[in-house]
Formats: sequence, structure tokens, C-alpha cells
Amino acid sequence: MRVEEIIAAHPDVKGGTANLLIAAIEETLSCAQTCTSCADACLAEDMVERLRQCVRLCLDCADICATTGLLATRRTGSNAQLIAQMLSVCATACHLCAEECERHATMHDHCRICAEACRACADACQRAIGDVGGGPSDRVVGSAGNDPGQDAGAAIDVPEGMDIGDDGPDGAGRSTAI
Repeated sequence: MRVEEIIAAHPDVKGGTANLLIAAIEETLSCAQTCTSCADACLAEDMVERLRQCVRLCLDCADICATTGLLATRRTGSNAQLIAQMLSVCATACHLCAEECERHATMHDHCRICAEACRACADACQRAIGDVGGGPSDRVVGSAGNDPGQDAGAAIDVPEGMDIGDDGPDGAGRSTAI
């Protein structure tokens, strides 16, 4: 792919690229295609009813991988916190999809191929999380290290139970800077 080349040519990047993030972008976009193809192949199988959960997880994984890859490709501005969270969610989706595909891998070669792609993508996403740097605009309002007078961006509420890794300004709610 030309991911590294196009990102390196971006005016805000000025030639420097994060190699682990580039690898994750390539894996997410490849995995999205593989999961979509696997779901389609599952639908063509005679025993499609037994593959219902596999189809669901493949399609969920494909959407999450595609979104993660596209978000991580953008270089204008900064959104490191969101990218790191998406990489984590993507790794989880890939793990779940790989487990389900492995259940069918001995009977369906497309499931074996998809499980392998999902494992590779999950690994690449986990490695890339540390490659994503954050700036002041990526910090949570009220989190440690923020200057109280600093405008950290608008805060959004995050649904209860969704772990974004930081508490809101008062420690009770969940919010993050955008």
C-alpha cells in the first residue's frame, strides 16, 4: 500500500511517519476487506444458519477496522486520544472475530484466512497504541498535567460503562476533550 508514502507527503507530517501506526493502518484496511469477504462467503455456505454469529462479527469487525484505519490516516490537527481508543476497540473486535472464525476454520477456509487476518490486525493495533502521541488538545479536561487555565477543547459526555481511560472534570462523570 501507499499509506506511508501519502502520509509522509502530508504538509503537517513533513516526512516523518510513525511506523507502527502505518503498519496498523495497513492491517486495519486489509482486515476490513478480509472480514467483508469472509462474511459474504459465509452467506454462500449451505449451513449459513450456523454461521450467523460469524457473519455478524465479521461485519462488525470490518466496519470497526475500516473506521479505525481511516481515522488513523488523517493527519490534519490532532486526535491522538481518539485514535488510541479506536486502535484498542479495533484490537478487541479483531480478537472476537478471530475467535469465532477459528470455530469454523476446519470446515471453511475463508474463516481460517479471516482469523489469521484478524489476529495480525489485533497485534498491529496493540503495538501502534504506544506509537500514537498526544498533545494538549488530546487531553481530558481536568486530567493530571492540564493547566487549569488552559482551554483543552470542548468536552463531550461518554455513556456510563464506556471506558475511555479517564474520569471527567469532577471525577464522577465521563467526558473527554474533542
